[in-house]
Amino acid sequence: METFLGFAAVVMASLVALLGALALQALLLRGIFALMAPATADRRVASSIEHGTRMAARAFAKAR
Repeated sequence: METFLGFAAVVMASLVALLGALALQALLLRGIFALMAPATADRRVASSIEHGTRMAARAFAKAR
C-alpha cells in the first residue's frame, strides 16, 4: 500500500509539473507574440522623392 501511495504521489507531482510547464510555455509564447506585434507594423512614411520616383516609373511603364 505504501508503494502505491508513493507511486501515486510521483504521478501527481509529474502531472502538476507538466501542467505548470505548459502554462508557462503558453504564457511566454503569448508574451513573445505581443512583443513582436509592433515590429511587424509598417510605419514608414513615403518621402516626396520616393513618391515622385514611383509616379515617374508608372508613367514610363504606361508609355512603353
